[in-house]
Amino acid sequence: MNISDRIQHLRKMKGISQEELADQIGVSRQAVSKWEGEQSLPDIEKVILLSEYFETTTDYLLKGIEPAKESEKKWNALLFTLAGTVINLSGLVLAVTIWMERRMSYTAGIGMIIMLLGTGIFLTGQCLDTKEKGKARRFFFLPNIWILSFIPMSCCFNILDGLAGGFFGMIAPVPMPGNSILTFGLFWILYFAICITGNMIAMRSVDRTGKFTS
Repeated sequence: MNISDRIQHLRKMKGISQEELADQIGVSRQAVSKWEGEQSLPDIEKVILLSEYFETTTDYLLKGIEPAKESEKKWNALLFTLAGTVINLSGLVLAVTIWMERRMSYTAGIGMIIMLLGTGIFLTGQCLDTKEKGKARRFFFLPNIWILSFIPMSCCFNILDGLAGGFFGMIAPVPMPGNSILTFGLFWILYFAICITGNMIAMRSVDRTGKFTS
């Protein structure tokens, strides 16, 4: 069985047509037909997209090396996502809590260091030979876009708001109503807009590869 046979086999196993596969990968139906008819080969970018869509490895597509079965993988990537998300949220809550008590700029740094640790744990789950990586990425992106962006956006807002008002903006893990309620409200509008847009982009990317639909 060569790469053409494997593409055709995987497509039929998924129960989709050449046209449907072409739409998911971003090529024409004729391109898929040529791949399966051994008239041409997909380039490396398309091989990666095919492996993501069929939830297999590039080694299987290119060389026929069978991927490890899900049941043989010891760890579930969702555990790393859960641990990373909890740590990231804890970092945000801790930074805000300490700031409310002490009003010290270093609290923003504390929160971001903890979030760096949480994100590192999530990435570890993606690098190891774990199962359900696609679903784990989905559950990480959706809440963590909101969590991870809050402190950096707050710090940037406070500094820029201070510059606009002619004073030194405080480096704080929360937005400060420095100049006016109007600019304070603008922060929240931008925060929600950026996070919602980020979620939509992430989900659109997921739907394109089909990786997280299981």
